[in-house]
Amino acid sequence: MARIKAAVCHAFAEPLQIEEVELRAPAGREIEVSLRAVAICHSDISYVDGGWGGSLPAVYGHEAAGMVSAMGPEARGACIGDPVVVTLIRSCGACPSCASGRPVACETPYDGDQGPLKTADGGKLHQAMASGAFAEKVVVDQSQIVRIPKGMAMDAASLLSCGVITGVGAVVNAAGLRPGQDAVVIGAGGVGLNAIQGAALAGARRIVAVDMTEDKLAIARQFGATDGVLASQERPWRAAKAALGRGADAVFVTVGAIAAYEDAPRYLANGGKVVMVGMPHSGAEARYEPVNFASAGQGMIGSKMGDVVIARDIPWMIDLYHQGRLKLDELISGRWRLEQINEAIADTKAGAARRNVIIFGD
Repeated sequence: MARIKAAVCHAFAEPLQIEEVELRAPAGREIEVSLRAVAICHSDISYVDGGWGGSLPAVYGHEAAGMVSAMGPEARGACIGDPVVVTLIRSCGACPSCASGRPVACETPYDGDQGPLKTADGGKLHQAMASGAFAEKVVVDQSQIVRIPKGMAMDAASLLSCGVITGVGAVVNAAGLRPGQDAVVIGAGGVGLNAIQGAALAGARRIVAVDMTEDKLAIARQFGATDGVLASQERPWRAAKAALGRGADAVFVTVGAIAAYEDAPRYLANGGKVVMVGMPHSGAEARYEPVNFASAGQGMIGSKMGDVVIARDIPWMIDLYHQGRLKLDELISGRWRLEQINEAIADTKAGAARRNVIIFGD
């Protein structure tokens, strides 16, 4: 077993502890990646805060990039030394969801308690989200990685593992937004900005960003929003509809706030849909009147990880980035060391950050 440094959660809502842990060598289809960057996602914070429960102690982190440093005997699709992104999308390739082209909904369970991580004294250490990337190295299934071009900045590449594919994919895959349609994006954080980018790439006529501050609305315009509406004003959906001239064809809720979910249908046009992207804590509930959906032909759908197929969608997004049509570098708010992870999490929770990234090495 190799010894690596990791940020370990021993108790919910408590600071992570930087300590040495054990990481076994890759077996079967597994691949070891020496990480260069891992971004902090609000999903990681929800887990750390205990919002979704889970096994402890645990290593969180799932939005990463690095270099392949070892491979199991059955692993394919990469070579030692390849630069890759590491995702939480672990797919068996054989279950009904995988076979129907929806690997994000793979039905084969994974038990992170039995993963490649152990505490320094050999005890249980949960590999959260099949990744455990708040660490110097990870061992993951080959289905979780995608090779990236040599020389691509690792901090920018790491964002493709979750925030970018979730936001862009929600628009182009889950909603199927068409050229000329209108979109409202509630929340102009990391995922929301990427939903805005996705709507622009899809050819939306107008894209209305809804958030709590003028500063975030100004940033949303830099990422492609045509209009901004303060969520704090009375009945903000009226301002959005005034900007659009009608309701929206799709409303993307990219935050986990219940109030945002309950208001989302008010922004819709007849026949429109609410796309549920942001994830509230377990047990949180929203209330709706079904008759309104039925009478207006409206709907609600969930979008997990943008319904992406990573081998197809990540190379496409990398190409857009290199063409200058997809912003990645501009999403990075700050760069931190692993030892600063609690400060980086606090900065993310403060609300202004787009994505904070932990950088490994020099």
